[in-house]
Amino acid sequence: MSSPAVLTSNVVTSDVVIIGAGAAGLMCALTAAGRGRRVLVLDHANKAGKKILMSGGGRCNFTNMYTEPADFLSHNPHFCKSALARYTQWDFIELVCKHDVPYHEKKLGQLFCDRKASDILQLLLVECSENGAEIRLDTAIEQIERTDAGYRLATSAGAVACQSLVIATGGLSIPTLGATGFGYQVARQFGHSVLPTRAGLVPFTVTDPQLKALCSELSGTAVDCLVSCNDKSFRENLLFTHRGLSGPAMLQISSYWHSGDSLAINLLPDRDALEWLAGQQAERPNIELKTLLGEVFTKKMAGLLCELWCASKPLKQYTPGELQAIAGQLSDWRLVPAGTEGYRTAEVTLGGVDTREVSSKTMESQKSPGLYFIGEVLDVTGHLGGFNFQWAWASGHAAGEVV
Repeated sequence: MSSPAVLTSNVVTSDVVIIGAGAAGLMCALTAAGRGRRVLVLDHANKAGKKILMSGGGRCNFTNMYTEPADFLSHNPHFCKSALARYTQWDFIELVCKHDVPYHEKKLGQLFCDRKASDILQLLLVECSENGAEIRLDTAIEQIERTDAGYRLATSAGAVACQSLVIATGGLSIPTLGATGFGYQVARQFGHSVLPTRAGLVPFTVTDPQLKALCSELSGTAVDCLVSCNDKSFRENLLFTHRGLSGPAMLQISSYWHSGDSLAINLLPDRDALEWLAGQQAERPNIELKTLLGEVFTKKMAGLLCELWCASKPLKQYTPGELQAIAGQLSDWRLVPAGTEGYRTAEVTLGGVDTREVSSKTMESQKSPGLYFIGEVLDVTGHLGGFNFQWAWASGHAAGEVV
């Protein structure tokens, strides 16, 4: 267990200062303090772990049992491998079990708290406290400078000096929770490249009048689909909203979508649409198309799709060419979103500090010794389903072992 930061000559001195009391910052703090390092965590917010508390609908999807490097996007795809291999999902699950936090698998390896997200935050805070890491909230960082001994910070609560400085400030997602570009500013100050950022795991908006009307009419309706864009596909639920398209399928593919790209949506992912329609035409020639589609989707959705794509009539009245066109719409519905809802509702930020200038083993800057970057501020973004938390734990632990 470490001892608290020391006040000398009106300067608080600590071995390690971590800026950001989120998932990665707290993991780094408890790991470093557990090694006997004096650790001070600073955050401008009035509460630690705000994003943890609201994640997973308040239940916190804290990891994924099937975490692999392939579940992450980065301009440097090999970077995440070392940290993920050294602190795995099983290591975090062990910590969860140590604190008797009940949890369950929702689907696809996604692990959620049985009770509430605050169970995860609480276990991190307890570990920090027991190991002697100090957390100071409501503290703004006004200036950072490099010194012979490490770093010196001017903060709203006075001067702070440290040997190791860890940036765990996250990305730009959900500014109402206090997200800022502060980490990117620090990176640039010390000579780092910051790759272009954009919203990831975010709903799409639509402006096409017909499509907008469809989404609005079907708001709240979810449907299983396979969505593809830029050689990437996800099989999940699509959720229609008043603003456009959401649900796990859309959030996942949004990380691969760029402005102007079209989405290909297969609304019948478990069947060959043309084969199915032709078979139904032979067996039930008198059934109306919208009635048939109403057996697969909701009646409302079936009717609206017919209005959008083709007039509904008995199947026997469709020519082979018309049937093929309908099958094409059902299995390869092409649409171009107007954009996304942006950082306001995005779960993550794509891009960030270029990992080619950071050690994959220690998270230390290759430009400024003693400076570390962990978590979402780096150009590493996970898929939906607990992967971004696992990156926070793994990268925080990697830095915590060496700072």
